[in-house]
Amino acid sequence: MLKSQDDRRGTESTAEPLIMKFQDITAEMLPLVGGKAANLGVLTRAGFPVPPGVCVTTRAYRRVTATAGLEEVLGALAGAAPDDSAALAGLAARARALVLAAPVPEDVAAAVREGAAAAGGPVAVRSSATAEDLPDASFAGQQDTYLNVTGPEAVLEAVRRCWASLWTDRAVAYRAANGVDHRAVHLAVVVQRMVEAEVAGVMFTANPVTGRRRETVIDAAPGLGEAVVSGAVTPDRFVVGPGGKITERRPGDKPVAVRPLPGGGTTQVPGARDDTVCLEDAQVLALAELGARVEAHYGAPQDTEWAIDGSGRPWLTQARPITTLYPPPPPTADDPRVYFCGSLAQGLQRPITPMGLSAFQAMIPSAAGLYGLDPASVRRPATPGMRLFVDVTAALRHPLGRAVLPRMLDVMEARSAVVLRGVAADPRFGVVRRSPLPAVLRLVRLALAHRVPGRVAQALARPEAAARHIAAAGERLRRRLALPGGATAAQRLDHVERCLRSGIVPVIPSIVPGPVAGFLMLGLAARLLRGRTRPGELQTVLRGLPNNVTTEMDLELWRAARRIRADEASVRALAGAIPPPEPLPPVLREELGAFLARYGHRAVAEIDLGLPRWSEDPAHVLGVLANYLRLDDPALAPDTQFARGAREAEAMAARLARRAGPVRGAVVRFALGRARALAGYREMPKYNLIVAFAGLRAHLAAVGRELAAAGTIGAPDDVFMLGLDEARAALAGADQRELVARRRAEYERELRRRHVPRVLLSDGTEPEAVGTAPPAEGALTGTPASPGAVTGVARVVLDPVGARLAPGEILVAPSTDPGWTPLFLTAGGLVMEMGGANSHGAVVAREYGIPAVVGVPGATARISTGDTITVDGTGGAVTLA
Repeated sequence: MLKSQDDRRGTESTAEPLIMKFQDITAEMLPLVGGKAANLGVLTRAGFPVPPGVCVTTRAYRRVTATAGLEEVLGALAGAAPDDSAALAGLAARARALVLAAPVPEDVAAAVREGAAAAGGPVAVRSSATAEDLPDASFAGQQDTYLNVTGPEAVLEAVRRCWASLWTDRAVAYRAANGVDHRAVHLAVVVQRMVEAEVAGVMFTANPVTGRRRETVIDAAPGLGEAVVSGAVTPDRFVVGPGGKITERRPGDKPVAVRPLPGGGTTQVPGARDDTVCLEDAQVLALAELGARVEAHYGAPQDTEWAIDGSGRPWLTQARPITTLYPPPPPTADDPRVYFCGSLAQGLQRPITPMGLSAFQAMIPSAAGLYGLDPASVRRPATPGMRLFVDVTAALRHPLGRAVLPRMLDVMEARSAVVLRGVAADPRFGVVRRSPLPAVLRLVRLALAHRVPGRVAQALARPEAAARHIAAAGERLRRRLALPGGATAAQRLDHVERCLRSGIVPVIPSIVPGPVAGFLMLGLAARLLRGRTRPGELQTVLRGLPNNVTTEMDLELWRAARRIRADEASVRALAGAIPPPEPLPPVLREELGAFLARYGHRAVAEIDLGLPRWSEDPAHVLGVLANYLRLDDPALAPDTQFARGAREAEAMAARLARRAGPVRGAVVRFALGRARALAGYREMPKYNLIVAFAGLRAHLAAVGRELAAAGTIGAPDDVFMLGLDEARAALAGADQRELVARRRAEYERELRRRHVPRVLLSDGTEPEAVGTAPPAEGALTGTPASPGAVTGVARVVLDPVGARLAPGEILVAPSTDPGWTPLFLTAGGLVMEMGGANSHGAVVAREYGIPAVVGVPGATARISTGDTITVDGTGGAVTLA
């Protein structure tokens, strides 16, 4: 290991050297060497072909910046809003200037010169931040790199500029967007022997767009890899499948190549403009085999950079985790499997707490038994990414399931229905059970056991009977939730498990006959009106539905806001910070209390038992009240709009009945009337589930208080970062504080995830991201780079300096390097003329979750600012309206 002069003299701690050779660096040294150097050290020690080099450690950066005067800037950054790009850019410029002006201590300068000499010959000087190449954020290209640097003084100057690049606009904006503390990040610098590459590029050992594991994606171009990662060219693209077969070979547009200059630095020279590719098949397969070994060493798919020198030898110049891949479900012995994201279908983008996931897992046996299945034979939901994924493979392989499931989703989560219909066409998920009879018989037995047909008929005859049955079911559920006072924590936990396993699900069949009757009548009306309706008319009949508990709740809150508006003190309280400081004015306190007494069991993301209810934290309710007070137009008042919707629905029902004729019209009139009277009850199954969750949460909160007092968890709320079994272990004395800390860190990371797949295959493939449909006629085509579709207003930007992008606008650019990425914070989508799916711009687009298509010839000329365009990041097409 190289040591600086004062290290050798022993005047400072030798535990943190200024310079380290790659072979002396381990993965645990990330705080000292940063992400890039840590990975290069791991690769070197494992025997992979890595050009030799050294790392100027973060100790050097800390020495230089200790006297730079950054404290004021750091304080201002801590208070800046993540989306205030102008403020962030101004503070970043101040920080850069301070770092560049800071003197470099002589011992640090000597150590850098020594490292440059040890590398031998021209070097690449590359930033290596402590928040970089991490499992949940790549920080791809956010700091600077200098290629083909020659001479000790030039290396020292490049190192200084790398230190300052920790404070580029893009790096500061990226950290702010990802919730990374600016104070906690330091910069090391890699000084690595240059590879005079004949061809170079990037390689992903899993497909970063589709999520398909064991599929290697290689982008390549002649010369140095900078042309590929910066998006200066559309590279040649190769895909190697699991069997070691090249499944895609597509030449790119490579108008330039980046080459080293004899005296240092690089230049762009004209590149090939024909359809030849720059890699032979043998080289492609050798790179894929190298990538597979790197992935096996790390145990996870990797994003690598590589170069092939004049002798044909391949080198690895970087490896880092592919941060945008969604975690796959746990492997099973009978792959492939299809998983449907149930939490996303409920409108829940965010992760679910471990206790919330555990609650759903506990209810599965009860649901299976209710349907007549052996609970032991039913697959429990998978929880990759702390979301709830239901295994629907058996349903898709069953004739009844593949008919019913997508139709149910048509009215619940239409896009998932489209995806599942596409998956059903995959031969791997073909029908294996021909007869639907067993499933039908189970449904019939379930319906008869709970008297569903009779109650449906009763609801149709007398809708008020449905209301009585639903109220009675809710009352039975509340009685089951009750527990005598003075119960111990163990008794409470037993009670929670008992309710989840057998007390909640059996109540649901008593609730569903009412809404089922309503939707049966809507279906009957649709059949009778076939050919007589225009699009949207039947949906109009469902406006302003009565008996919808969620609508009733919203209207009750609006009425509370109207009463609050008459009280000046309450209005003033809600005009300031939310929640307002205590004590609340009497009128506001009374109205809030009355609302919470009836609806305090509800919450945002309420299907997660682990999240606080409004009765625990009413900040959201107070915020809604404050917004209601800003509503001045009487025509936009919720009760006015609801009444208007109800009138329009009644008028449409009457119009459709007249259109059906005298006899058929009478049936239509009856059917639509019953649909309106009963369909609103569709919210009641979920509503009662939320009532149950609120009651069980109160018991678990008491368990948490006892566990915190015993010291097995740190705070009462930590109980919700455990599953039921883990909470029981804590009651038995197991210290769960470390587990809670890991879970909280994972939960915080998942909160920042911007993309959650609707459907996921067991190999990690996202079917929705596999573009199969041909582009629309006249569409501009390119390479899919970030899945999803968005329609918005285009903003053509040729230079990012001073450019502004309104939220939701689609950025159209010739190419993007990392300097452009602050614009991605507000972009709704990205279109690039150049670049590949593995360029920096594409990587960051995937991390930000915005659809992107790259390599679109002539995009900036064929699209104008203000055009409405649709970007299909799955199929690789851009369509002008």
